[in-house]
Amino acid sequence: MSFYQNLEKIIECGDINKKFDMFYEIWNNKESLNFKTDKKPKLFEKPSYADFCEIVHPSRVPRRRGFDTNEKKAVLLHAIVHIEFSAIDLALDACYRFPNLPDEYYYDWLEVAEDEIRHFKMINTLLEKTGYKYGDFPVHNSLFEASQKTQDLLSRMAIIPRWYEAGGLDANEKIIKKLQKTKDPFAQEVIDALMIILKEEIPHVQKGDKWFKFECKRQNLEPIETYFKIVDNFFKDWKKKDLNVAARLKAGFTCKELKILNEKIEC
Repeated sequence: MSFYQNLEKIIECGDINKKFDMFYEIWNNKESLNFKTDKKPKLFEKPSYADFCEIVHPSRVPRRRGFDTNEKKAVLLHAIVHIEFSAIDLALDACYRFPNLPDEYYYDWLEVAEDEIRHFKMINTLLEKTGYKYGDFPVHNSLFEASQKTQDLLSRMAIIPRWYEAGGLDANEKIIKKLQKTKDPFAQEVIDALMIILKEEIPHVQKGDKWFKFECKRQNLEPIETYFKIVDNFFKDWKKKDLNVAARLKAGFTCKELKILNEKIEC
């Protein structure tokens, strides 16, 4: 079975343990993989978590309010674990969807997928400590829909890593600051996990930045102008208020870009 056939099976698999086992068979033999193919990728009809999660409109997802009961803790952790699980398939789809690129591209996104599996396991362990499990609350499929709408490398790298994952750098920092205000010992466990994730997500955005600029260069496009053109086409109201400036700069964003996102930013 080819690299791409294996990826297809992993991406579609809704059995979490089986999915991870299949991934590690590839990961542990990545040096011998053949990334060349003439097969066209398929468009996936549904996300793999549809097998065990109720998918609803984002407005119907439970709101994260407080941290003083197990249910409130679970709502927060469930939202994070869902993002991490979604990110696994997004990283694998980045490999699957865009064939015949430099080998480094596939190693980069397989590495991201491996990170996301570890992140998922960390947060899922904390979620289960609250007495809940992944799938106990409804979820939205915005990230899956974004992947469906970004079927070329340029828009995929712009929207998934450089928009959504970069937004995760901002959100992670805000959650940590809120949790630091509570005296619940469990909050510190969550903070410790989020700090690891924040540190390791910066290189994920860096990889998106690298391959976005790679494709800009191939198409002879100016990166900043191209990025915001794609963002303008994808979102109606995209301007952000709060940015994790330090993390975004490390991830490859320029000060000019950050000032476009928020004119009050100083960098």
